Amino acid sequence: MINTTHGFSPMDNQGVTTDPQLQQFIEVESQKQRFQQLVHQMTEVCWEKCMDKPGPKLDSRTEVCFVNCVERFIDTSQFILNRLEQTQRSRGTFSETMTD
Repeated sequence: MINTTHGFSPMDNQGVTTDPQLQQFIEVESQKQRFQQLVHQMTEVCWEKCMDKPGPKLDSRTEVCFVNCVERFIDTSQFILNRLEQTQRSRGTFSETMTD
């Protein structure tokens, strides 16, 4: 039996309007998830690179290594994002000129 209470069948997406609050919530949660993945990846990379043998506290060399590793990881991630944005913009511009 098809539910016609709203004037459309469940398979008909044309009558469905997306809730902007739900979209915003999903976007925020997706950003949180991407951030957590980035932190996990950064932690894993820097731990493997800098941690020789775990102890009760970090020595100054290990601490400096972690700080440098995190800074380089952030710089590299930002560089890659900027480069991808540039590439996407240049392809968008190129495809727009091709359709004119």
